[in-house]
Amino acid sequence: QVQLVESGGGLVQPGGSLRLSCAASGSIFSIYAMGWYRQAPGKQRELVAVTVSGGSTNYADSVKGRFTISRDIAKNTVTLQMNSLKPEDTAVYCCYAGGTAGSYWGQGTQVTVSS
Repeated sequence: QVQLVESGGGLVQPGGSLRLSCAASGSIFSIYAMGWYRQAPGKQRELVAVTVSGGSTNYADSVKGRFTISRDIAKNTVTLQMNSLKPEDTAVYCCYAGGTAGSYWGQGTQVTVSS
């Protein structure tokens, strides 16, 4: 089992920045991918960014150039730096970990972009 605990999020004005962090504990040796998904009201959950073992990353087209994902393997954390935020980025952001034993999710943190 893997436990994920998120921090960060909140309310920010358009054009602002936020930083989300996710700390993993438990069977972390089994994790080969970590990332973030988001779900806005009335919409399906979508991938925001993911990083896999070896360092490769993948981003949703809507966040490329604005968001940066990074993983600290020694600290078992993954961070999402979000810049130039837009109202359409408003959603619940959930941390994700993919491991050899299954997929794991955090409880989610609300990000609201509004003036």
